[in-house]
Amino acid sequence: MPAADFTLDRDAFGRLVLTLADSSVHVGVVAVRAFPIAAPHDGIALMSSDGHELVWLDDLAQLAEPVRELLESHLSTREFVPEIKAIRSVSSFATPSTWIVDTDRGQTQLVLKGEEGIRRLARSSLLIADSHGVQYLVRDIGTLDRHSRKLLDRFL
Repeated sequence: MPAADFTLDRDAFGRLVLTLADSSVHVGVVAVRAFPIAAPHDGIALMSSDGHELVWLDDLAQLAEPVRELLESHLSTREFVPEIKAIRSVSSFATPSTWIVDTDRGQTQLVLKGEEGIRRLARSSLLIADSHGVQYLVRDIGTLDRHSRKLLDRFL
């Protein structure tokens, strides 16, 4: 659906309100990325509160600036996938092990319960799940420093 066929705003409670070209109003709309890691700006669905797709957006860049900023703000509050920039230390090469990592959101520690908590997404990207269910992204293993790659290789 072209961006001109709808408007998107927030109501007084902070919920997204979608108004379609036919003047139908949908309160509590949720934006969902089709490919949150591989193509975060492509394929966004605006879903009704009961789970039905109302609008499909091929690319966020095609939207007017205010609508794009509103959607990006909404999506950032829904999605929490810190990106690992460096692995500082690992308590043990046996699991469970505690890792101290630098992420795009600051330094933190995670507990890897088992090697099955590390999933390869593509040739050079990984998703690491900690014991609390938080998913950490390694976008490109090749961009990690040598020490981080060496520690990570012990688990791959």
